[in-house]
Amino acid sequence: MRKYLISLILLIIINPVFAQDNLKQEIEPSTALSLKEAINCALQNNNELKALSSSLSAQQREIGIAKSNLMPHLKFDEIFVSTNNPALDFALRINQRRFTSGDLDNAPGSFNNPNVINNFLTAVTLEQPIYYRKSFVGLDMAKKEYSAQTFDFFRKQEEVSFNVSKTYLSAMTAQEYVNAAKKAVVDSKEHLRIAQVRFKTGLGLYSDVLRTSTAVTKAEQNLVSTNKNLSLTKRALGLLLGKQTSVDINSITPQLGLKNIDYTNTAIASRNDIKSLEAKVENAKNNVKFAESDYFPTVAGFGSYQLYDHRAPFAAEGHNYMAGATMHWELFDGFKTKNVKLQAKDRVIEAQEYLEGFKNQIAYKIYESCQNVEEAQKNLELANSALKTAEEGKRLVLKRWENSLSPMVDLLDAQVNLDKARADVVKTTNDYKVALISLSFESGILFKDLGIE
Repeated sequence: MRKYLISLILLIIINPVFAQDNLKQEIEPSTALSLKEAINCALQNNNELKALSSSLSAQQREIGIAKSNLMPHLKFDEIFVSTNNPALDFALRINQRRFTSGDLDNAPGSFNNPNVINNFLTAVTLEQPIYYRKSFVGLDMAKKEYSAQTFDFFRKQEEVSFNVSKTYLSAMTAQEYVNAAKKAVVDSKEHLRIAQVRFKTGLGLYSDVLRTSTAVTKAEQNLVSTNKNLSLTKRALGLLLGKQTSVDINSITPQLGLKNIDYTNTAIASRNDIKSLEAKVENAKNNVKFAESDYFPTVAGFGSYQLYDHRAPFAAEGHNYMAGATMHWELFDGFKTKNVKLQAKDRVIEAQEYLEGFKNQIAYKIYESCQNVEEAQKNLELANSALKTAEEGKRLVLKRWENSLSPMVDLLDAQVNLDKARADVVKTTNDYKVALISLSFESGILFKDLGIE
């Protein structure tokens, strides 16, 4: 009775747990991702993109730092001084409003050998730049640099998405290799079955059984290798998505194809790295203005309110204010500004040449990508044709072998040829898709082609 009671209690406790686990499995969606979902996940979780996002945010702070040079600066000071310096003693007594006619009666001896005097100086000071050309140019430079880094970040997003796309396609290809390997195992086992039947009925040789058995083993070994490659590719995809686990795919990819557009002009207009370089060229020109700023004067206003007391801080035996303006103009600096300006102009030419050279490189990369697409498309067509030929050839050789018209070695050769043809179709299919995605990436329209916002 006691055993039945314990079993009943355990059943009551455990059943809700099992029920909850089953419910959780029903509610949780499948972890298999489409290509678009994988890219969106990478854009949010990729570690390199997160790091660059923080770097971009840090660059944005430079704009605020540059703006601070144009805004008023307000500071507070509390200074304690203890001294018997004659001149300072005289000045502090006046500032503390403690200088009397009695001090004059004791002069000059008291002036030359004063007692120790203490002073607490409380001061609030305001400084306001009025005209500082470098600050205005520096603010514009900070904005341009932030714009350039923003375009670099967008391009890095495209690069990560491109790598995700290639790895996703590699996972699809690895899955197709697994499927092809499974077909090879099934075919080899069927050959072994037929060889065994023929041997048992006296129509075949035992050597055929041994050869087909070896072929089965090789096919199974190839299946093990393809499964390993698939597992590694899924894990590599997870790494790009900022995960420490493998990522399953559902093999859903957007339809891609060649378009009737000028890919080179599209790239020049839309590639973010070109926009980044253009912004850096503009900043190089701003650097010339920054150097020229030393030819101009700087003007600033200031004001200060001060409290003096010999007893305690923040007290006010005496108080005063001071306000005014300053102008600083360096009329000759040994031709330093002239050379800095010429140096900045050289940097402008350097940046412009880098930009033009980069555009030429992009034009070449697009040309190369178009050639790769055409090559991959033709190779895919040839691979599909070869697969049909290999399937028909293997079928005919199998018939001949079953009728004792061909040796086993011909069948094994036909099977090897079929396995290779299947693998070639998988490879060329992947090459074609990668070539199309590479063309979109080089043209700066990857997100548009993949439907990513």
